[in-house]
Amino acid sequence: MKRGANQLWRAFLGLGLGLIWLIPFYLMVINSFKTKQEIFTNPLKIPENFTFANYPAAFKELDFLKTLFNSLLITIMSVVIIILFSAMAAYALERVKIKLSAVIFMVFVAAMLVPFQSVMIPLVSIFGRAQMLNQVGIIFMYLGFGGSMSIFLYHGAMKSIPKALDEAAIIDGANRFQVFWKVIFPMLKPTTVTVAVLNTMWIWNDYLLPSLVINSPKTQTIPLKMFFFFGQYTKQWHLALAGLVIAILPVIIFYFVMQKEIIKGVADGAVK
Repeated sequence: MKRGANQLWRAFLGLGLGLIWLIPFYLMVINSFKTKQEIFTNPLKIPENFTFANYPAAFKELDFLKTLFNSLLITIMSVVIIILFSAMAAYALERVKIKLSAVIFMVFVAAMLVPFQSVMIPLVSIFGRAQMLNQVGIIFMYLGFGGSMSIFLYHGAMKSIPKALDEAAIIDGANRFQVFWKVIFPMLKPTTVTVAVLNTMWIWNDYLLPSLVINSPKTQTIPLKMFFFFGQYTKQWHLALAGLVIAILPVIIFYFVMQKEIIKGVADGAVK
């Protein structure tokens, strides 16, 4: 009886937390179908007259197709490069057992504690002198900021893979490069999915770094374009909320496509 009461309490608690988590999405969606005046009248109320005019207007103001391409380009390229370089670095640091490997790994771990705000000014200055305040430059910056955590995750996962697999592959004639890509890296799929999801969510939603690096309107990402709706003297909440709904659709699609892999990655990580 007590066990059943505990399960019922947990179910209600989970439902309550879920509803609280959904409140911002509820407000965003319902207010995206309102006029500007109606939003300020009662933001919690369901629209009396649904208007779909906000979506075409927001789509046009955001220049959404071009902006979406910019965000996808930066996010995909950054995540792919982070995965490749982090996995290779973690493999080298875990398999080569020398004192320098441990020191380098600790440097990467310590870099996770460095706040971006403390290095953003010298970083922008250095990349500016190198003429890399553009999409290529920001991808390299994301590699630097995202690599530390990714190496940490890959390094931990690599410890559960026995070295006997490396030795068996080498005996069969494979070199180190082939051992990593054909034997080790496929076994790191759960960790790769975790790294991809964490970095995708962070890079896709990032505003501060692109605002410092990307100066051309033609290469702006979605978060930068969203700032267009918030001027000095007026804020177009009806268009901004419609734009937010459009902007989160790619992330939602990405989540549903990767849902099985995410769940499998969490389950495999729990077992290990």
